[in-house]
Order: sequence, then structure tokens, then C-alpha cells
Amino acid sequence: MKSTISDRIREARENKELDQASLAAKVDVATRTLQRWEKGEQVPDSNYLLRLARHTGVRAEWLLTGAGQMYHTPPPRGKILPLHREQLLRKVHLVDVPLLSMVPAGKTAAIFHPDYVERYVTVDNVKDPSAFALVVKGNSMAPKIEDSDIVVVSPHQEVIDGDICVVRVNDEDVLKKIKFEGNYLHLIPLNPSFEPATFKKRDVAFVWKVVKVIKNM
Repeated sequence: MKSTISDRIREARENKELDQASLAAKVDVATRTLQRWEKGEQVPDSNYLLRLARHTGVRAEWLLTGAGQMYHTPPPRGKILPLHREQLLRKVHLVDVPLLSMVPAGKTAAIFHPDYVERYVTVDNVKDPSAFALVVKGNSMAPKIEDSDIVVVSPHQEVIDGDICVVRVNDEDVLKKIKFEGNYLHLIPLNPSFEPATFKKRDVAFVWKVVKVIKNM
């Protein structure tokens, strides 16, 4: 037999080991009112339902409808990750960076136009005021960076071997993992279906570091 809301109010109170007068005082009603709720003579409104749920520790949805679990299920202990106080208090800085034309993650193509701003995207903790965002076309950097993902580029951050960068070479632009070797720059795709390419440093106009990836969900 399905329980009624009056049954659930009484069950929640008794499980909490409260008498009617004590629970009535906690939710700020007369004891007689709580008795009417438990007898089914009256139904509490949503405000009092939330108070009843809070003071008895049950789920408000269960109290109202009987659906689901009576109590909130705590997350498994093994999945609780401790956070240091400084991490909890760390301020997150949000900035708007311009979203420019597309950069290819495939064959090089001269389609990146830094003077053309399509819109702005909001990102966190990017301190380079000259940073900007680009839409990726192609899958040579998949699965880490895929077609239609957005990358945030910082022209002023130091670049080292292994960084993923936007590179302008021979007046064309490409997104690749980079490696310096003597007078040469190797452009390395993450997707094994694509071939790496090597260029002389003198043919490279810039190598700008990717600092964030925004996945296209």
C-alpha cells in the first residue's frame, strides 16, 4: 500500500526521534497543526514541507511524493578528494578573450586573420592581456583537440619542446605539437594518421603557445 504524505511526515518525525511538540516548534507551527498533518486532515504548503524535510533530514521530494530514497545518499568515501584551504579560497579570475578566425589542425592553410574578431569567450586564469581564442578545424590533434574545439593562445608565454602551439610558417598557420632542433622546427600531430612536418626556423614567423582547450560538447 502506498504511503500518504501524512504517513511520511509521521515516519520522518519518528525516525528523527522527535515528539510532535518538538518538531512543531522547529518548523514554527502549533502542535495541533502538526497533528492535523499527520492525521491527513490538512496538507502543509511547500514552505512547511521544506522545513519538515530540513528538520527531519529527509528528501523534500520523498516527503511530498514518496518517490526515491527517503534520505540523501552520501557520495562514496573513496571518491571524496580532500581540498587544501588555499585551494578553496583561491580567487578565480575570469577574462573575455577575442575569438578570431579558424586555425587548421590538419593541412596548413592561410586562414587565420588576427585582426578579425568574431565574438568573445570567457575563460579563467589567463593572465596574458594579448591572449585570444581560435576555432580548430581538422583532426590532426585528435583526440586531445578535435574539430570545432576552441583553443586559447598566449603569444607572450614561453614555449618549450612538447608544447602545443599555433605556428605561422611561410605565411600559413597550423596547430601542432612543436619540437626545436638546431635550425629546424618540427610540427608534430597527435593523430597518428597525419604526418609530421619540418621547417627551417627562418621560415617561421611566430610560435604561440596554447594555454587552454575548450571542448565542443
